[in-house]
Amino acid sequence: MEKPLSSMFSFYIAVFSLLLSPIAAQTKSSITIGESLTATKNSKSWVSPLGDFAFGFHLYSNTSNLFLLAIWYAKIPETVVWYANGGNPIAEKSTVTLTADVGLVLNDPKGIHLWNTSSEWNGTFVVSRGLMDDSGNFILRSKDDKSVWQSFDHPTDTLLPSQTMTKGGVLDSRLSESNYTKGRFQLRLQYDGNMVLNTWDVPSGFQYPPYYATGTYESPNQGFQLRYNESGHMYLLAKNGTVLNDLIPADKIALPGDSYLRATLNFYGVFTWYFHPKTFTKNNDVGWSKIYSIPDNMNICDRSVKDGESGVCGFNNICTYDDNNNMPRCQCPSHYSLLNPDDEYGHCKPDFELEYCDEEQSSAQKGGYELIPLQSTDWPFDDYQQHAGYSERDCKSSCLEDCFCAAVIFNSANVGGSDPSCYKKKLPLSNGKQDNSVSRTAWLKVRNGTNSTDQLISIVKNKVNPEIVVILGGSVFFNFCLLTALVLGIFFIYNKKGNIKLKNVEDYNNVLCFSYKALEEATNGFSEELGRGAFGVVYKGQITAGNFSNHVAVKKLNLVTEDIDKEFRTEMNVIGKTHHKNLVHLVGFCKEEDQRLLVYEYMSNGTLADYLFGDSRPHWSERVQISLGIAGGLQYLHEECSTQIIHCDIKPQNILLDEYQNARIGDFGLAKLLVLNQTHTNTAIRGTKGYVAPEWFRNKPVTVKVDVYSFGVILLEIICCRKNVCMELLEEEGAILTDWVFDCYQTNSLESLVKEDEEALDDMLRLKRFVMVGLWCIQEDPSLRPKMRMVVQMLEGLADVPVPPCPSFAVSKT
Repeated sequence: MEKPLSSMFSFYIAVFSLLLSPIAAQTKSSITIGESLTATKNSKSWVSPLGDFAFGFHLYSNTSNLFLLAIWYAKIPETVVWYANGGNPIAEKSTVTLTADVGLVLNDPKGIHLWNTSSEWNGTFVVSRGLMDDSGNFILRSKDDKSVWQSFDHPTDTLLPSQTMTKGGVLDSRLSESNYTKGRFQLRLQYDGNMVLNTWDVPSGFQYPPYYATGTYESPNQGFQLRYNESGHMYLLAKNGTVLNDLIPADKIALPGDSYLRATLNFYGVFTWYFHPKTFTKNNDVGWSKIYSIPDNMNICDRSVKDGESGVCGFNNICTYDDNNNMPRCQCPSHYSLLNPDDEYGHCKPDFELEYCDEEQSSAQKGGYELIPLQSTDWPFDDYQQHAGYSERDCKSSCLEDCFCAAVIFNSANVGGSDPSCYKKKLPLSNGKQDNSVSRTAWLKVRNGTNSTDQLISIVKNKVNPEIVVILGGSVFFNFCLLTALVLGIFFIYNKKGNIKLKNVEDYNNVLCFSYKALEEATNGFSEELGRGAFGVVYKGQITAGNFSNHVAVKKLNLVTEDIDKEFRTEMNVIGKTHHKNLVHLVGFCKEEDQRLLVYEYMSNGTLADYLFGDSRPHWSERVQISLGIAGGLQYLHEECSTQIIHCDIKPQNILLDEYQNARIGDFGLAKLLVLNQTHTNTAIRGTKGYVAPEWFRNKPVTVKVDVYSFGVILLEIICCRKNVCMELLEEEGAILTDWVFDCYQTNSLESLVKEDEEALDDMLRLKRFVMVGLWCIQEDPSLRPKMRMVVQMLEGLADVPVPPCPSFAVSKT
């Protein structure tokens, strides 16, 4: 029977309206090979059939043009439940494409590969389609409709109903509410079946003891799977199917109507279950409501771990519990600041120079330091001395007179008693907490008139802090006169001391200009030598300006020649334009007649060579952190500077270590700067034997890949704690490190590289990954070496590491 015209018209209107709906326009049951999405504002996404979840590029923040490849609730777009690429933001115009061979492929606007899903099937499957499922799971399927890859197998910080975690599974918290990179907290189902919450050191991967555990590790009651069912229950399951631990109390699951459910490890370390009604409007949206959390209603700041480990907050940080939001908050004490400004829960570092303590003499510098009170604060560990019956005055004096003392805890209740009342502590301070229940007062030792190196530069460049002028207020003329007097006063004081010659030199990027006399005095007549090289000698010095005092390393170049002057200009132009946590900071310079000197911040732990090739083997976790630091510094030079920089002389002697064992790349005397659109340079052989890339000897263009080669050699040295060439092993197979490492890799005997290093042997997956990355970096053919960005991603486990060929057998293509 033919439909009436009015009915047909209504039908077409309904269909047309459906097509105009944003969700309907993007909703599809299957994504075909070749389809792609582009990161732009208001760009389309792939939405699940019922319109509950969306996959695509999520705007990172409303104030940026950065995006996150992610899965989120289509009707609650601000709630992201999964993200790719380690949570790192992606530039506008980046693309993700579904391919048959490697699945999803993420590229930046220049076509540089950032991330893909291929690592799980190693090329043995062919993808036929993709699917954004209504459960929130993005699935890749093969031609026979088998699941090749799914986001549920690679959770980030959230679990969804119907999702299962098996042994070895991990949730990583975000760094902060708006920063999706890995944070300080983890939820893990350990291989022993115990589900735990713990803190960890992200750069090294070292996991601290848990602050919460289910205790399900005893056989046969051993946790086998963590299941989150569609009714909202989450429980641990034994291999025989027995429910071991129902994580959410039964009375908490009664939910109003049809709701969305999720369980998220929040950036502050609390694992929380939430619900949100599916039916709502913008006007009546009540947001996500908490069902339950672990630890529940517990002050996590009290969950102290053993001595020597940082606690919920990082070293030197202080934890305060927010009862209203059931969350810990961390804050650095006065005169300390975050080592990573983006990581509120991370380590804190002093903003002043620490006292130098001779092993045989612990007396402090008189008058150089003061104690500031921190009420209701305690660091329960780190005691190295305890005193009974001390008064508060005695306790404070004892700390001020002891250069090892960084803080002291005074307990007035024990004065005159037999129990200790004074607890002296060294850095780093761990498990810091501040709470009204703490009856003690902590006294933190800081330098009088604390200033950092950067603050010194700011003072000298700007002559006076602008905030002083604002405070003065009142007459403009009065402020002008007073400001002039202050500027002249600081100028004459500094010059009278002979320490700094005030001068703003724009040609050298506004670093400080010192007189030769000031540096001669600062180094006590160039008396304490730190090291020497082909171009000059490095001396230890101390710069003093007002209440500021800081050690520096002064590089005095040899008698000025054309080469020496060129090296001086190179370092000035290169380092003056860089600023990165893994590069040595240039404080200033001296260019006076035939004298050329460079002043760097002082690195208290010397060179990587001294650290690596000494009598004792450094900890594996520290070597991992150093490797990642060097890689990060080179990535910055190669890909993140306004002008691309090739270092040209990467070797252990040019890698310095600061007080926290962070790697800092220094000595840029041979560096080459590449202008925009330039990819290589032609130059004579440079660098150091053993670390020089093969193309140097073949009269071929030199690119950033020469640094990649040198890094590969250093990475293998860091792994094995031995030099690239060992003369005493010339008669043995292990004389040449690179050859020996490849032989061990090929014969699956990597344990030979780290003999008796239990920490490394317990971390074999990372060890193998690092070795493979090192072998890729030292390929003879530069085109086979990865870029440093990819090196960093492979080291961090964010990108797959293919099987490397023999480095010396690679066929040159350049």
